[in-house]
Amino acid sequence: MTPDDPKTLRAAFGSFMTGVTVVTTTDDEGRNFGFTANSFTSVSIDPPLILVCPGKFLSSFDTFQTCTHFCINILAQDQQDIANIFASYKGDRFAKVDWTPDENGMPMLSHAIARFSCKTFDRHAAGDHVILVGQVTDFDHTVGRGLGYSYGRFFSLDMERDASTPQNAPHHVAGAIVDKNNALLLTQTGDTWSFPQVIVEDGQSARSAVDTMLSNMGLAMTSGKAFSIFTDTATGTRFTYLHANGSAAQSGTGEWIPITEVAHLHFANPTHKTMLDRYLIERATGHFSLYVGDQTHGDIHPIDERS
Repeated sequence: MTPDDPKTLRAAFGSFMTGVTVVTTTDDEGRNFGFTANSFTSVSIDPPLILVCPGKFLSSFDTFQTCTHFCINILAQDQQDIANIFASYKGDRFAKVDWTPDENGMPMLSHAIARFSCKTFDRHAAGDHVILVGQVTDFDHTVGRGLGYSYGRFFSLDMERDASTPQNAPHHVAGAIVDKNNALLLTQTGDTWSFPQVIVEDGQSARSAVDTMLSNMGLAMTSGKAFSIFTDTATGTRFTYLHANGSAAQSGTGEWIPITEVAHLHFANPTHKTMLDRYLIERATGHFSLYVGDQTHGDIHPIDERS
């Protein structure tokens, strides 16, 4: 395979899991600039050097290419919203986040798990990017998990572990959202519908339960990213729904319902209809997220590809 197709090459690069940072600086007029980057690397302890690679496509590229100081903020796993702000928001990004100036006047983002104040040590032209090497002049660090990025998506180790770790809860149900060829795979009981799901046995993980279910349904697929994790407060039942990855011919058990028709179906469980409505919106925009909470209230965690 040759690197002639940028999209395919980017996907291959994306198989390397990284953390997520926000790089910030201030220009001579006191204006703040920042962008989301996973092209961050520690280089040396003596002297303390790190590097980041701003792309020429950035509107702030000239500022970072000539800056004398900058700051690297390593984001915590619950700071996906900040990553998205500095990746795509077109307005005043710093008005939407908490920050304080470092010793050089560079913006340091609050609640990042590590922050490095740097003076520019060296820079090198590198294709459509520049390698910006900084010497650390000061830093702080808080114990915690960082935000991850892989295959064009954010991920959290705690959230992924929650879906993958065996549970001993007496009532745990896991299901899959199977979307292929512009159709969703659903199961029917009478005149009501539901997503394919299975009871998770004691000591089993939601992920392994879903993988077994998909295999039993005759699908050459495995569980992917988590889409919804919630608890029904009335019954205590825990629900975990995962995307399904892989090739699936429209065969096996279950019914393949065209995307254009699923919104009109009646679902036995109202939460399935709520999930479906969110899924259809996110499918149309290409920005998927993870819901964590109960059957009525929770938080949405963006996990999709950045701009």
